[in-house]
Amino acid sequence: MPLTGKIAGALIIAISILALFSPMLTSHEPEKIDLDSIKQPPGPGHLFGTDNKGRDIFSRVLYGGRISISIAIIAALISMSIGLLIGLCAGYFGGIVDTLVMAIVDLILAFPSLLLAIGVSIIFKSPGTYTVMIAIAFVGWASFARLIRGQVLTLKDAAYIEAARAIGCSRARILLVHLMPQCLPIGFVMAGIKLGGYVLTEASLSFLGLGAQPPMPTWGSMISMNRAYIASEPWMVLFPGLAIAVTTLCFNMLGDALRDKYGLSATAEKIKI
Repeated sequence: MPLTGKIAGALIIAISILALFSPMLTSHEPEKIDLDSIKQPPGPGHLFGTDNKGRDIFSRVLYGGRISISIAIIAALISMSIGLLIGLCAGYFGGIVDTLVMAIVDLILAFPSLLLAIGVSIIFKSPGTYTVMIAIAFVGWASFARLIRGQVLTLKDAAYIEAARAIGCSRARILLVHLMPQCLPIGFVMAGIKLGGYVLTEASLSFLGLGAQPPMPTWGSMISMNRAYIASEPWMVLFPGLAIAVTTLCFNMLGDALRDKYGLSATAEKIKI
């Protein structure tokens, strides 16, 4: 793996540790309102300053990282699981199954992912973290399905698959025991590639009020609530914005390194990563 990928991976681990152990790293509660500390600039008492309700921005950025990164990882795993199963079936069975699945995949990939995620989120009456996960997974599974289908098409006529058929293995056994283990590594690599986009999608949905609801801190909602103060108190928007930018950049750099290492560049172009 290139040096940039290793650096990005180290930064992602550091950001995840900071988010995971945020209760130990700050003495301020992220949702606690302090009217005596309203709009304080960054300083010793409040490392990143405070917002218009006196809440410590440093603690809110750390706690917000737990939510944003968790949603991105869980959504990636859900997308991979759905795409893996559908891609396996489409590639192995072929025929009308393959045609129908690929038509749905092409339809989903034809829409801008963020607009489609917004449309899915609006369907739910009560926005929240689960809504965001479902919306991202609904948009993301199609790319996984297309990639896994291509992998299955190259494997289903291999000698060991023919041998499994010859000894009477059922289709379910061939799919789950012989083909799925060969597709899992490429699915996990794909998930790593997509994580940066998922973090950005979660932040966008939270910015629009379709994600986790206040007072729960998320990076996108922090920017949304404090955007009116960007000229007078820029630290309210600067630090959550930097958190989004750095995390997304690191995930994208790591994804590019994984894609180059495992030779997914050509496939990635076809599926619009």
